[in-house]
Amino acid sequence: MRRRMGHRRALLPAFAVTALFLSAACSSPAPRAEQPAAGHGQDVRASDGPTDSTDHSLTVAAAPAATATATAGPSGTGRRAHKTTLAVSSYDSRTRRAVISKAPAKSGPSQPPATPSPSASAAPHQAAVGDVIASAPAPGAPHGLLAKVTKVIGESGRGTEVQTEPAALNALLGDDTAKGTVPVDPASFSVDKLLPDVKVSWSKTGDVHVGPKGTTVPLGSLRLDVGAKVPTAEGAPASASASVSGFVQVAPQVDFTYGGTGSDAAPGSAYLGVSGDWTSGWAVKGRAAAATGTPLRIPFAKLHADPVLQVGPVPVVVNLDLTCYVQISGDGHITVDVEQSLKGDFKAGGTFGAAKGWTPVSSANMTSTPVRASLAAAGSAKTALGAEASVGLYGTVGVSADLAPYVRGEASGTVTASSDTPGAKAEGTWGVYGGVDLSGTLRIQLSIFGTPVFQRSVPLGSLHREWKLAGGSLPS
Repeated sequence: MRRRMGHRRALLPAFAVTALFLSAACSSPAPRAEQPAAGHGQDVRASDGPTDSTDHSLTVAAAPAATATATAGPSGTGRRAHKTTLAVSSYDSRTRRAVISKAPAKSGPSQPPATPSPSASAAPHQAAVGDVIASAPAPGAPHGLLAKVTKVIGESGRGTEVQTEPAALNALLGDDTAKGTVPVDPASFSVDKLLPDVKVSWSKTGDVHVGPKGTTVPLGSLRLDVGAKVPTAEGAPASASASVSGFVQVAPQVDFTYGGTGSDAAPGSAYLGVSGDWTSGWAVKGRAAAATGTPLRIPFAKLHADPVLQVGPVPVVVNLDLTCYVQISGDGHITVDVEQSLKGDFKAGGTFGAAKGWTPVSSANMTSTPVRASLAAAGSAKTALGAEASVGLYGTVGVSADLAPYVRGEASGTVTASSDTPGAKAEGTWGVYGGVDLSGTLRIQLSIFGTPVFQRSVPLGSLHREWKLAGGSLPS
């Protein structure tokens, strides 16, 4: 059953058509490159005062709840990206047709909401071929919209209907630059519980929530607690039953960089990734086994959010998905009783440079503490409590990553039994190890920045770290 965490704010309307263009803010009939009056479609930049030829930096921040649509004219017209009072009324992802209309005016305390009249919303100059628009989530575009108008179909009481095609961010950002990291509001995640015993808690400013075990969740973090039975070896006694319990706590952030126009009108640099603080703790008991010898992955929760970044005047819709899971592998021979806590941070993404194109970025700095660790009998077992993450723009996946902190137990030696002596005798050594694996993929859709398209997905590479937690001799 899908449960929404807090009030999920409206996310960016996917690929909203580009008809919200300049007309919303321009009173001049001719599309000239002169600066409009303040508050009427002007460029929004990181510095105060008028823009100049040397300052091209844009601020990157979380967008306000009422996010304005941004538009720009075709290349060469001089109509830079700016905020507009137009909005995407509807979008059909199959035909890529959109309807552009005047955004309803904010109503005062004693007046009803404003409704656009046919004459106001059907003005022919509201959309023009070549216009590019970026919109937060809108009807028919739940992941936001970044699109270019290819044809003006006609006017109606609903607004201007246009045909669109996908656009790239460099059509709006041009030679500007932008760089920033924006935390994702934990209350904006929708959470789909995949196992019955999953508990969710989170914390944000002014509304602190306490986790299931009475632990206060740090500000900006989302926590999921889980408990589950895991398979044991075929024919194993009832006393060998295995289980895992624990929690994942994460404070995700979106990292965004745009480096201005480089050669061939492509950005000189770009970066998209997900990072954040990570805390987890889990315990595994019993004699776990994977029936086929391959690791058994048990997803226990799926999370989704569509945070909107305000990059200067442009709303950039980011699509973030997390799937939390437990993964078990073992030969069914070793009996495990291990508890571990782990804390650190991670980063995964893709960076673009004119010389090397797209290259992967991945790092994980984590430390762990064993609370309890013991193994009996010879064999091996490994348990991970991890998360698959994907981050993209306007409904297209750009980067996927798999972060898997784990605990591994291994024992070697002999186990002997005698008909004369009850019980068995084990001799040998055992060790328990903590570790973290991070892997992932860059996707072709990262060309949404306006960078050259690569023909295949690019692996992030595999990051692997492991350290010893405990060890000793098998009990005899």
